[in-house]
Amino acid sequence: MVMALSLRTAVSVVPPLLGELRGELGFDANTIGLLAMLPPLVFAMFGLLTPVLIRRLSLEKVLVAAVVLAVLGQLARTTTEQVWPFLGFTAVIMAGYGIGNVVLPPLVKKYFPDRVGLVTAGYVTLLAVGTAISPQLAVPVAGLSNWRVSIGMWASVSFLVLLPWILQFRRDRKERGDAASPAEQAAHLGAAPGGSDTVPKLRPWRSPVAWGLAIFLAGNSAQTYVYFTWLPPYLAGQGIDAATAGSALAYFAILGLPVSLLVPLWVPRMKNPIVAVSLFALCWATGHLGLYLSPLDGTWLWVTFAGLGQGTFATALLMVNLRSRTTHGSAVLSGFSQGIGYAGAGIAPLLFGTMREATGSWSASFAMLGICLLVMMTGAVMINAKRYIEDSAEGPLAPPATEHAVALKE
Repeated sequence: MVMALSLRTAVSVVPPLLGELRGELGFDANTIGLLAMLPPLVFAMFGLLTPVLIRRLSLEKVLVAAVVLAVLGQLARTTTEQVWPFLGFTAVIMAGYGIGNVVLPPLVKKYFPDRVGLVTAGYVTLLAVGTAISPQLAVPVAGLSNWRVSIGMWASVSFLVLLPWILQFRRDRKERGDAASPAEQAAHLGAAPGGSDTVPKLRPWRSPVAWGLAIFLAGNSAQTYVYFTWLPPYLAGQGIDAATAGSALAYFAILGLPVSLLVPLWVPRMKNPIVAVSLFALCWATGHLGLYLSPLDGTWLWVTFAGLGQGTFATALLMVNLRSRTTHGSAVLSGFSQGIGYAGAGIAPLLFGTMREATGSWSASFAMLGICLLVMMTGAVMINAKRYIEDSAEGPLAPPATEHAVALKE
């Protein structure tokens, strides 16, 4: 839960401070676009790498490594005097966050297999809280001190993540002698029960579920990162003051709270999750159109619709566990879908600004958001049917992970 709270603070705290960073560090349109691309692109790289790390180490050790990267990157970023070191340390932070994105769903499946919906609701909600708090406090804290304090103070939240996992490592050492047998542990990961303890090899690039979730996440994340990058500058360009524009981003982020609570408790009961996705897509579309056609009249209404559309992100995280049978399958599906998905979304914020500069209007930029919606709905169709990442496995599979995990806990 604390990890989820820390995962977006260092991302969303920067946009409201870009006006100050322009003058002091030398940000321009190109480096702002690169800054916007860093989170999804680094998330993509480490999304594909993390399942390999998990197989060689463990979920818990990989999570701790992610936290250390995030803390060091945030502290180092506050000492920079130029734009390029700032971007470099931001990439280090995003590497930690990218690993954290991938390990959370399989951790939920491993430790809470019989409460996936409830725990997912909790951590996605706290992710939204962290995303909303930092932009809301960014300008006021910078006014009371400076931008370095405003950006760097969130490293303390990341550091807090280490404390419960240190206790968990100590508990694991004490209980190591009573641990489950290798055969039971392999079964929990997804190996064949009895006989071989080899974890079956999954091929996500051959799985329609994996590709569908990746496409779905790409369309969703493209819209989200455009808003996180461009909503404050866009509103400021329409005549809204910087503090109010930052508050609009915080409001957009905090609207993820109600849908984050609702989606994991509601969607698993639905035979066709695409119904919920279509409702959220309609919210996205209304927000896009309203902000384009009437940015000053009804601003908060349009931000409300777009913010409620974020239910698609909560749905994507939930579907990682709903479309996998085992902890290993959840890790592979999480890594592949987030790796490919964020790679596809990474260019969207840059294109949004580039189209504006090339055409002199926002029309092409908002039309691109419409294309992202269509991409997202294509992926939604592909993951609607109840099928699993393990269907792409080479070799026999274990029964669903819930049975094994409950047995291990008992």
